[in-house]
Amino acid sequence: MELGGARVSEKLLEIKNVKTYFYTSDGQVPAVDGVSFHINRGETVGVVGESGCGKSVTSLSIMGLIPKPPGKIIAGEILFEGEDLLKLPQKQMRKIRGNRISMIFQEPMTSLNPVYTIGVQIAEAVRLHQGASRKEAMDIVVEGLRLVGIPSPERRVDEYPHQLSGGMRQRAMIAMALSCKPTLLIADEPTTALDVTIQAQILELLKELKQDLGMAMMIITHDLGVVAEVAQRVVVMYAGKVVEEAPVRDLFNDPKHPYTKGLLASIPRLHVKQESLHVIEGNVPNPTEFPAGCRFHPRCEFKMPRCETQEPQLKTIAEGRQVRCWLTEMDAAEVKNEH
Repeated sequence: MELGGARVSEKLLEIKNVKTYFYTSDGQVPAVDGVSFHINRGETVGVVGESGCGKSVTSLSIMGLIPKPPGKIIAGEILFEGEDLLKLPQKQMRKIRGNRISMIFQEPMTSLNPVYTIGVQIAEAVRLHQGASRKEAMDIVVEGLRLVGIPSPERRVDEYPHQLSGGMRQRAMIAMALSCKPTLLIADEPTTALDVTIQAQILELLKELKQDLGMAMMIITHDLGVVAEVAQRVVVMYAGKVVEEAPVRDLFNDPKHPYTKGLLASIPRLHVKQESLHVIEGNVPNPTEFPAGCRFHPRCEFKMPRCETQEPQLKTIAEGRQVRCWLTEMDAAEVKNEH
């Protein structure tokens, strides 16, 4: 794969069979249930799916931010530059978090502290990880705000979160995440709650910064339009599992999993006459009561008897392409017999 003129092949982050469960009064919740994928150096990977599919819990597992209790990572490995993050003591993990791996959270208004100025909050991370003096840190903050397109950064450093617009707050969050020049940036729904014009600006900004800083990105979203705009590869999640993985162009041109097909069919198209939008019937199942067999089968228009009792495995069907579906494992005659 060629990115920015350089060949990318080395795995920066590798998630292997990670299981993150929550233990509640309603029972065991397998929020992330055997997830595996990787991100190469300098690559952008989109992780997509409906709310409740395990996207954000996957990112929090990488960051070591799963609340304990009720959550616990019960299995798997998360290898970052060859080192298993799950085996690191908290002190070592704190040195990596916000420094080599940074995260932009969904809601900037709840992620930013309302009683501290923007400058003080970003400078704290710089001083903690880079050992900069107060003045050096503030100079880095001003430069960071300028980098993300905030006008008059020398004045904005003294403003509080409520004094900034939604788009400016999101830019400030990006500046905070990039203040220590991370190798990997995780962006959890980076354009949620922003109007369309601001969304486009934020996505363009992320693309430019990634190119300039040479970092890898993991974009978590339910919006396939965002993925088409910024990602090279896509991981589709459903009910705590990866159901499809493919290069972005292959996924859009030839989706293999019925869930992916449903998501793509739900996107409105400007030049196609549509009587109504496609809808995937039903809802994401309650994680305390996942169905037997394929977890998507209650909503799947292609389901067969075996889908209700036997769970398909994630299979490689071509280079860089994986699918968790019985249809991809059976020939036409077998499918016909099943029906």
